[in-house]
Amino acid sequence: MKSVYRVLAYLVALGVLVQAGAIAYALTGLGAWIQQGGVLDKAAMENETTDFAGVGGFMIHGMNGMMVIPAIAVVLLVVSFFAQVRGGVQLAAAIVAMVVVQVSLGIFGHGLPALAWVHGILAMVLFGAAVLAARRAESGSAAAQSAARRAAGVS
Repeated sequence: MKSVYRVLAYLVALGVLVQAGAIAYALTGLGAWIQQGGVLDKAAMENETTDFAGVGGFMIHGMNGMMVIPAIAVVLLVVSFFAQVRGGVQLAAAIVAMVVVQVSLGIFGHGLPALAWVHGILAMVLFGAAVLAARRAESGSAAAQSAARRAAGVS
């Protein structure tokens, strides 16, 4: 179960990286489209035919952030109860809490652009927590392997 916990934690971290890449791709494409004469107004945002290089980044960012990462985080929390990783349940619960806040900021933060700062910074904290959780699972298994080797008389 430790290896499942580790993989799920790394998948959360990978999801955060995908989020950063997707939104960077989308915003860079949007900026280039505007510089080439495209107009972004309410009508363009509501029009599903508005197309530019990078528009798919918005879709990836939304789907990954609202469905994929939350699902992985919840599974990580469930697995944490069985994985016997030191502090694993607390880390997984913190990851789920951060994901809930991130989703909430993504849904409700459009009216207050200053919340984008919180969204971005919390994404980095979430990434760090996910990597820490995965590393704890690695160190726990490495310590167990080392103890088993010592007990068997192998160095």
